[in-house]
Amino acid sequence: MESTELQQYFFQHIKALVPANISLVDDIAGLLNISNDSAYRRIRGEKAISFEELQKLSRHYHVSLDHLMNIDSNTIAFFGSPVEPENFNYENYLKDMLNGMRAINGAKQKLLYYEAKDMPIFYYFQFTELAAFKYFFWMRSVLSYPQYAKMQFEDHELSKALHQNGLDIIKAYNQVPSIEIWGIESINATVRQLEYYRYAGVFKKKETVENLYDQLSTLVRHIKDQAECGEKYLIVEEPKGDANNYQLYFNELFLGHNSILAETEGVRTTFLNYGVLNYISTRDVRFCD
Repeated sequence: MESTELQQYFFQHIKALVPANISLVDDIAGLLNISNDSAYRRIRGEKAISFEELQKLSRHYHVSLDHLMNIDSNTIAFFGSPVEPENFNYENYLKDMLNGMRAINGAKQKLLYYEAKDMPIFYYFQFTELAAFKYFFWMRSVLSYPQYAKMQFEDHELSKALHQNGLDIIKAYNQVPSIEIWGIESINATVRQLEYYRYAGVFKKKETVENLYDQLSTLVRHIKDQAECGEKYLIVEEPKGDANNYQLYFNELFLGHNSILAETEGVRTTFLNYGVLNYISTRDVRFCD
């Protein structure tokens, strides 16, 4: 493939990744700090892009040049921003999650496969206390924040802003047609966390634990109802009856992972979870296959 054709193919590939509500020309012009006319010329292959521009575009749109240029290699490129305990910001973490879900929603054709080792995080946001417990667990037992080491759960509050961000995420997730694959651990993970903290004296009151169990039980029943009607909706709502955007499968054979495969406009992206809070992604065709 000639260099001009390869450049045009590169931008065609990027165009498939950009949500329909975003102008490709405006996006590229802003990223490269060039005029819209210059961006058009690069997209059409009339002006060659520099190595620096290629690097910026590849990083921004998570494009693997190995795959794009058909380089025969055993390397698979992943993208991600690891959570760093010393400067973790939960609000930014939620905003990134929301932006990612909205980007998927922006595609005309979309489908999300979610293999859930733990219950999909989006669901917890429907309950203030249950969402606060998951956050408390992450800060205390995953990121090991010193101020949480001796703190009891009742002394921690999840701000209204964070709760609203969580609600926005579950609302966005409910709009994406999804196929979830659960195993026995999908529910047990949170049950074990609650039990461990109960025996460790992290809760001041018995009523707190009972309330969290009630919320978890209500959430599980709600997801069961979703599976029966084939539709995602908030707990405080009723199903519309015409969405047909939800399938739930039970994996009886082996322990799964928190893995997501998103299909948008014919482009597939795999998200792999590691270290509880971290995700890396790839659009490598072989890996997604």
